[in-house]
Amino acid sequence: MVIVQIFGVKKSQATRAAERFFKERRVQIQKVDLDQKPIAPGEIRRFVDKFTWAGLLDTEGKAFADAGLKYIRLSDAETFDRVTRDPLLLRLPLVRAGNKITIGHDQDGWRAIIGT
Repeated sequence: MVIVQIFGVKKSQATRAAERFFKERRVQIQKVDLDQKPIAPGEIRRFVDKFTWAGLLDTEGKAFADAGLKYIRLSDAETFDRVTRDPLLLRLPLVRAGNKITIGHDQDGWRAIIGT
């Protein structure tokens, strides 16, 4: 049985869409609300290794613009610190099942995770 972890925030429409997608297919999910509990360094590293920070950050989002990150270059450690304080900087949701991971609203990726 596949258990899918969804890292996101309640006010993210894409996070709610991911939850709904997996619930409709009766897939067991484990939600991690990033507003309540920051993502672990090892966990974020998996996503960074596959997608890089440039791919993970929501450069079109309001939080990114409000933080002034268009004009600042941060180290990986500084970027990690920023996203733990403000998870809306990420392209949410971050979805993981075993070694399969996706970011953002990616229904094709979610289907691949559950094998449909």
